[in-house]
Amino acid sequence: MVYFGVHNRKSIGKTIHQTLAGRRVELEKKEKQLSKLKSSLSVMGEELKKEKVETEYLVPVPDSWVETEPVKALKDKIKNWLVLKYPVHLIGPTGCGKTSIALQVAKEFGRPVVWLNGDESITTTDLIGGYSEVEVSTIRDKYIHNVFKDKDILKADWVDNPLTLACKYGYTLVYNEFSRAKPAANNVLLSVFSEGVLELPTQFGQERYVKVHPEFRAIFTSNPVEYAGIHRPQDALLDRMVGIYMDYYDRETEVDIVAAHAGLGRKEASSVVDLVRKVREKLPDAEKIGTRAGIMVSKILKNAGRFDRQSVKALLGDVITSKTKNREDFLHRIKVLDDI
Repeated sequence: MVYFGVHNRKSIGKTIHQTLAGRRVELEKKEKQLSKLKSSLSVMGEELKKEKVETEYLVPVPDSWVETEPVKALKDKIKNWLVLKYPVHLIGPTGCGKTSIALQVAKEFGRPVVWLNGDESITTTDLIGGYSEVEVSTIRDKYIHNVFKDKDILKADWVDNPLTLACKYGYTLVYNEFSRAKPAANNVLLSVFSEGVLELPTQFGQERYVKVHPEFRAIFTSNPVEYAGIHRPQDALLDRMVGIYMDYYDRETEVDIVAAHAGLGRKEASSVVDLVRKVREKLPDAEKIGTRAGIMVSKILKNAGRFDRQSVKALLGDVITSKTKNREDFLHRIKVLDDI
């Protein structure tokens, strides 16, 4: 028997069967179109995922911002390092404005901002992500009535956490209270800053490694090591960062900040700031009160409509006793106020 690649039958002068070669060409064309469609859908899916992250996950930046010459100088210094892609580590006492300036600098870079808050219990998973759940699906094949075929499919869903999102999409990471996390949890940052690669230890194959986006930036904030609950980060990581020590702002800047946040005039804000600064001088470094204390007191005073010295001192007493260790310590703090 002789096999012909095509029948000679024709209809209205045209061959009604394709040749094998023609059929192959058509199939190859359809495969290319399908591959292109899958690639397009994959890109669309990634863009939709990114859009969802940016609208639901990212932390909004506060609008209140006061900029004096000293603040601008510090802000520009931080930005100069970040432009060169160096991670910046802001170190300073509680309430001196580390977080506020970190968020403002991140905002001015024009990229979305992801937030991470360090504490004793944080792990590497909290930074990079992990498998949130395992989906189980079962297929029952009953094509032949007396033959049963069961097939269980396990699918684990990976969820990205702040560091992975920032590295993958080029966001700005603000890692607040960085030194309150145990050093082991932050080891994953070493390859990010030295090789530009984020390793996801629990992933497999190509998905195990994420190339760091060129727009990725990182800002860290920490209290000095003498504060309670602080862990000294590993030297290998500190060597890859730029450390900038922040102290409390000058009087005029503090007055402007308190006035703006509490909605007060400079005269009322000055009366609060002056007392805050005097109390600050009398307390140990780890217990000093910051600009935040002045804002808290000013808001209550505005609500009560009272700005006399005794009212300010009474409210400051509530603020400075929040870290009281015992009765003796409490009495010492009250004496500090009375002596001013």
